[in-house]
Amino acid sequence: MKKIVFIGLVLVLGLFGCTQQDNSAQQAKNDVMVLSASDITSQAKWYEYESNGVTIKFFAVKGSDGVIRTAFDACDVCFGAHKGYRQEGNIMVCNNCGNKYAIDSLGTENKRGGGCWPGYLPNTLEGEQIVIQNADLEKGRYRFA
Repeated sequence: MKKIVFIGLVLVLGLFGCTQQDNSAQQAKNDVMVLSASDITSQAKWYEYESNGVTIKFFAVKGSDGVIRTAFDACDVCFGAHKGYRQEGNIMVCNNCGNKYAIDSLGTENKRGGGCWPGYLPNTLEGEQIVIQNADLEKGRYRFA
């Protein structure tokens, strides 16, 4: 009987250990990360996604045009420093090199190659939810490993 109770307890703890914490701002659903659009303002908000022992960090912020932008909390170039970004007014500043990026210019892929740029993380707006594909989060995993 003790063995059955122990196994049951292990299974319950295992289930809780495998679920992502839902703090109402984000939740894992199938193959996507879902953020509440109403939680995103002109003040950047940082999030984390766990991937096989690696914490992938990203932020979401609303531009002056009302468009919600998401980006990895790591540069295309400076990611190895693991310093991320901070917000100063309507710009994001790399905590490693000091380069500044207007929030309204974020959410695009760095197609020039090279150069510091907030790592591109696409999202879609579905009703009142910002949806980010877990596969897109995984593409940026190397920045945090």
